[in-house]
This record gives sequence, C-alpha cells and structure tokens, in this order.
Amino acid sequence: MFVFNDKLKETAFGFGIRLTDLQGAANMNALHWQTPAGTISPVHDHPEEQFGYILKGSFEVTIGDKKELLKAGDCYFIPGGVPHQFHMIEDSVAIDVFSPKRPVPEPMG
Repeated sequence: MFVFNDKLKETAFGFGIRLTDLQGAANMNALHWQTPAGTISPVHDHPEEQFGYILKGSFEVTIGDKKELLKAGDCYFIPGGVPHQFHMIEDSVAIDVFSPKRPVPEPMG
C-alpha cells in the first residue's frame, strides 16, 4: 500500500534513460522515467491503457495520428492498442501509470 523512496531501485534502462519501478497494485502499476534530450522511442503499442504526467522538461508525443508538444505539468492518456511514440526535446522526467498492470520493461541498449 505504501512505497518509500529510500527503498526503490533505479535501473539504467539504456541510452541514458533511468527507470524506477514504483510498484503497483493488482490492476495497475507506475514507472518513473528520467530520459535525456534527443531520445526517441520506437513506435509501439500495448494492450494496457497508459496515463503519463510530465514532471520536468518537454517532449513530443504522438498517439495514433495526433502529435503534441507537452511540457512539465501536462499529461497524456493512451488507449490500449493505440500506436504511440515519444521524442524528448529536453531532459525530461515523467510518471507513467498502466492499467491493467504492465510488466516492467527489461533494460536495453
């Protein structure tokens, strides 16, 4: 029910990205991302719904055929099964929440 910052482990995800699994409950989980400017994710989709909140920086988000530049304080909702992509304009920090619970991605690169 509670997650304490001093108990969390940050993972080097690859390409300068740092990921912290904030855990979750039976039907949802949350991830904390720190991603450097210039990072571009591949276009991808997954069955889980995704909510994201930008804590710092800015990035361009493409969801389906819609593209927007988002900055700190903005958020996004991605329906399950919809292709999406992220392009970091600045060093950025964001929280993503998935429902139902999504497996934490393995480090890459």
